[in-house]
Amino acid sequence: MTASTGEPVPSRGRIASILGVAFVGGAGTMTVELAAVRLLAPWFGTSQIVWTNVIAVVLLALAAGYLAGARLASRPEPLALLGRALIGAGLLAALLPAVAPFVSELFVPRDVALHEAAGLVTWGSLAASCLLFLPPALLLGTVAPLAVEAVQHSEHGRAGRAGGEVLCVSTLGSLAGVFGTSHLWIPWLGLRGTFLLAGVVLVAAGLTGLLVARAGTRRAAALAAVALAGAAFWPASTPRLGPKTTLLARAESPYQTLRVVEDTSWDEPLRFLQVNEGFDSYQSVWAPRTGLLPRGFYYNDFALPAFWSEAQGPWRVLVLGLGAGTAWRVLAGAHPAGVELFGVGIELDPVVVELARTWLDLPHEDPHLEVAGGLDARLGLRQLAGPFDEIVLDCYANQVEMPPHLVTLEFFAEVRERLGPGGWLVANLGGFGFEDPIVAAVANTVATAFEAPVLILRVPAARNFTLFARRDAALPLDAETGALASAGVLDDFLAARRLPGFARVVQADPVGRLLRDDHAPVEALQRRSIEEGRERFLEGVLP
Repeated sequence: MTASTGEPVPSRGRIASILGVAFVGGAGTMTVELAAVRLLAPWFGTSQIVWTNVIAVVLLALAAGYLAGARLASRPEPLALLGRALIGAGLLAALLPAVAPFVSELFVPRDVALHEAAGLVTWGSLAASCLLFLPPALLLGTVAPLAVEAVQHSEHGRAGRAGGEVLCVSTLGSLAGVFGTSHLWIPWLGLRGTFLLAGVVLVAAGLTGLLVARAGTRRAAALAAVALAGAAFWPASTPRLGPKTTLLARAESPYQTLRVVEDTSWDEPLRFLQVNEGFDSYQSVWAPRTGLLPRGFYYNDFALPAFWSEAQGPWRVLVLGLGAGTAWRVLAGAHPAGVELFGVGIELDPVVVELARTWLDLPHEDPHLEVAGGLDARLGLRQLAGPFDEIVLDCYANQVEMPPHLVTLEFFAEVRERLGPGGWLVANLGGFGFEDPIVAAVANTVATAFEAPVLILRVPAARNFTLFARRDAALPLDAETGALASAGVLDDFLAARRLPGFARVVQADPVGRLLRDDHAPVEALQRRSIEEGRERFLEGVLP
């Protein structure tokens, strides 16, 4: 049958199939791109540097794919080529979780320490991204030009119309891939399941293209089935556990990969909540009893303000970055005898709260503790009127970085407003010395916001520093000697901090670095911190 123009009437079913294939290609591209960073996270973290490297590699691959697809489009049957490209991309995507550990460990050996990782994260993640993600993304890049050519052949129409139709459905597919990957597939299926699902769907779309093109599908279907089965049953590989460490639970959240491990190498077993499993860090610690943890854990410092204040009666605490509740368990077992503790804990990741309630004794209901899961710390702070006696800031992203919006002058001004007279801000800072770029910048910003000096204590046997600031009250220092004031029953705990090099008072410096909402280069400062820490380590001066 022909139209009045004499041109063949296009097969709407064929065109719909091609557009459906383009939709799946767009969804697959975004799934690979978004899940790629999570796949690298156990070795490289999820910092902006890693995101930048992954996005750059994917964009480069797509550009090359567009060019390759444009040249292939001149061949006789573009739809068949489109089908083969999708099958290849699907198989490569499904195999990524199996290959990623071997590729990543070429650039970041197991058990690398944080101070050794500065260059490895930047260039290692770029190299790993090229080896892992460039091939499937390049194949996915050929989808759009081949689909445009196939639609134009089927419609016998104009390239502009065909291009517009393909770009529309491909973009809608990308949108579906964005929301599906972040909100559904990774939380429900995990990373392996997500890549396997993407592989299966891309292969199915490719086989559909071959079927519509009548290019033969039996051999392609058989080979794809074997490869997908291999990807599905390939044993999982993640960074290994320590010799006396047992894996208790593992989960994927919209934000990160999480696991709970128990370590029996301590005097009493400790449980750790680890995020993205990289380097030698952890997010939360659990001990069988409440109160102070062993030496070297910065959480113990959160108990000092109540003793320094000689508090009695209600003591209201806000924990920004509750994690699995370590700060609350320390405070609950280490406060002055006359204090009644009340707390609010804000945690961004609700899956962390679920794991904490199952494995780390965070109570489901506690009249003294209100838990807000799934809430950003700064947003949560704004919803609470206060006043609080103590605000604990222990928020970290990418394992070692404080989120930029939580270290600015404007944020610390909001914190100060939520404190009562004499109230305390206590913040955990990671660094390699008092002059560390992160420690110095945050200390100067807090001192400026509070219009008062701040106290920084080095945590023994750790790379952590605890910052103390007070609203309209003096720091806990002896007026004559400048030594740390008594903390009652915690004086023995403070003994090491009275040694030279363990405490410092920082005044606001008008020419020092000041972090603001419109300019808080935390990632750059963090890189400098790690690089300088590595230099000190190599020089033998790192404590």
